Amino acid sequence: MYQDKIGEIYPSEKGWWIQYRPTACLHVTGEDALTFLQGQFTQELRSSATCPLAYGLWLNQKGKVLADGFVLREAVDNLWIISFSSGAAVIRERLEAYVIADDVVIEDVTADWMGCAMGGPEAAAWLAHEAGGVPKEGEFLRTEGGGFVFRGRRGDGVSYEWIAPSSAKTAGLGGAPMTLQELERMRIAAGFPQVPQDIGPGDLPNEGGLDVIGVSFTKGCYLGQEVMARLKAMGTVRRRLVRVRATACMSPSVPCALLQGERRVGELRSAVADGAGGFIGLAMVAKLGLEPQALLAAEPGGAGFIELLEQP
Repeated sequence: MYQDKIGEIYPSEKGWWIQYRPTACLHVTGEDALTFLQGQFTQELRSSATCPLAYGLWLNQKGKVLADGFVLREAVDNLWIISFSSGAAVIRERLEAYVIADDVVIEDVTADWMGCAMGGPEAAAWLAHEAGGVPKEGEFLRTEGGGFVFRGRRGDGVSYEWIAPSSAKTAGLGGAPMTLQELERMRIAAGFPQVPQDIGPGDLPNEGGLDVIGVSFTKGCYLGQEVMARLKAMGTVRRRLVRVRATACMSPSVPCALLQGERRVGELRSAVADGAGGFIGLAMVAKLGLEPQALLAAEPGGAGFIELLEQP
């Protein structure tokens, strides 16, 4: 059985798996494709790996997060953008706004692709048999059916994504698949922000820890790079996304204001039942004026019932 950080047991002894449809699958081609994306994406795309992959962000001029995703480079004129939560229209509009004289074509093929996420004890062995190999970190594997396999970001353990044309998709590890609620619980327990739900157009990557995994500070210019460099030099932000928990109560609808007394100190962005009558969630909270040991309420002057699981 596969057990996550909060003790949830998943149905398959082989691990966990779930089929889904990506929210964005864009095919970027043209002579200037790599150069163009290199100047827009927060991560380095000029890796020397044979099949390089990078997880990163699409920012606006103020360094705020518009979308996130993986960029897979098959060739300098043939790249793919895949996201699990950021919309294809958002990414495409953001990119096309900066295409001037570049030889770049951005095609939205999201509707034609499906995905299967998996992890746990036998995920790697299953992939080696079914997909023909297991990708290393920072690389992807091209499958015979025209799909891609690469490491994902689903929880604390190693997980994999198999993205393929809908007609070529196969079943997962075996046993009953994970539910969407279980997948969400695993993500929140690991403290992984979802874009744009937890970190969006009003937020900086650093406020959700996405600067650590999704931003390069050595690659050179890209949209929002000056803000990222300035924040790195300053070394601090005023807010932070943290994990929270409540016991013996239903989660409020999100997003939901969080207060201590009459003072608004944050916002609950994600929440999911924890299997014990309460919920766990991710909340954006202020670092100044917050009493870390005091419970948070969902209405002014209300009784506190949400506790912080980590310091902002």
